[in-house]
Amino acid sequence: MNYTLIVLLAYAVVMFGATVLMTKKEGNVERFCVGNRDIGWGISALSIAATWIWAPALFTSTENAYTKGFAGLFWFLVPNVLCLILFIPFAKRIREEMPEGITLSGYMHEKYRSGSVKNIYLLQLGALSVLSTGVQLLAGSKILSMLTGIPFTAMTVIMAAIAFSYSQFSGIRASILTDAIQMVFMLAASIGFVAFGVKNGGELETLLTGLRGATGDAGGLFSASGLEIFLGFGLPTTIGLISGPFGDQCFWQRAFCVKKDRIGRAFLVGALLFGIVPLSMGILGFIGAGMGYVAVDTGVVNFELISTLFPAWAVIPFLFMIISGLLSTIDSNLCAVSSLTTDIFRKNTMGKTKLSMILLLAAGIVVANIPGLTVTHLFLMYGTLRASTLLPTVLTLKGVRLAPQGIVAGVISAMLIGLPVFGYGNIKGIAICKTAGSLLTVILSGAVALAVTRKRGEDHG
Repeated sequence: MNYTLIVLLAYAVVMFGATVLMTKKEGNVERFCVGNRDIGWGISALSIAATWIWAPALFTSTENAYTKGFAGLFWFLVPNVLCLILFIPFAKRIREEMPEGITLSGYMHEKYRSGSVKNIYLLQLGALSVLSTGVQLLAGSKILSMLTGIPFTAMTVIMAAIAFSYSQFSGIRASILTDAIQMVFMLAASIGFVAFGVKNGGELETLLTGLRGATGDAGGLFSASGLEIFLGFGLPTTIGLISGPFGDQCFWQRAFCVKKDRIGRAFLVGALLFGIVPLSMGILGFIGAGMGYVAVDTGVVNFELISTLFPAWAVIPFLFMIISGLLSTIDSNLCAVSSLTTDIFRKNTMGKTKLSMILLLAAGIVVANIPGLTVTHLFLMYGTLRASTLLPTVLTLKGVRLAPQGIVAGVISAMLIGLPVFGYGNIKGIAICKTAGSLLTVILSGAVALAVTRKRGEDHG
């Protein structure tokens, strides 16, 4: 049997076995979505870190370090860590204001008593889950299909089925438990790869040379190439990432799950643990660039480097790490979508909850199989989508009372104007369009919401 298939089978057995042995099958919708709201900060931190390790954290970190040097990795790593830390006061605030809450859309509905506000948030949160699931399936199936010989489409179905198998058993508890197991393994593997890579790839001198990237001119943040990297990649990426947790139900769901007085600690430790993995993958990219390695496909240069620099057996823990990172996000998305059903159906049932998980996977498989779609393009696109609700959410949690009509108009404006501008710049590789699209997506939602709120206040005055 192909060793990659053995790794995939081992992953499925370990995660399903751990779920069955260490959690109970859940039949109550609320407990399926948020447990008993008393999950410890340690296991929650591991889960938060694993959930945030989507496909780009494993592949794009190495690719950026290899092609764009220190500047490329910096503008990928720092916003990724910072966004989880900036999220902490808002996670605490939503739990204080709505201690029995489950979703961000439910919170916004309770604050404004507006079905339109709830629905626009459901649209954004649901679409994000679909696109996020699609990018995990795309990235994972690309490399696994190549290694196993199994057709790409079939591999997307296999990965989706594995994530569903344990997620549907006990919901959020299964997701958090398996996330923690996955994260412990990813930390051990990534640190081990760096130690071996530095030792066998030319040591410190090679690493320092690699900070300038494969082209040799991308080492400084404020050099000409560094500023170009910032405008073309760093700025739009930062905007998308800073808004990341705010537009992702996975993280609001965990804010409602963890012990109330441990929310800050869980997210802070989760952010720091997360940072170790893309940093490690980035260091591999520096080593490859420093030693003059010529990548066949920069999108999977980490796999190429491990296959080249390491013993043959090292591919096995790397594959387990990749599968863990990808499926940890998919199972979190499954739980996130299941929680959104509490805002869709008045009389929700476990049947409807699990059906939503199946529909998410079906949609994700369709997205992953769109011809010509790349991981980086999709990552930047859904990163921008998350920004469309950032300012209305932050303003509301800060105590600003917006007009419901303003929120809806603002989010729609951001989606209809900001996203297309960004999408055009992304496809054509035009940096100014990508940056303008990202800024428009963030600013329009808040500016329009405030303008409509002020206008309605004047009219009523």
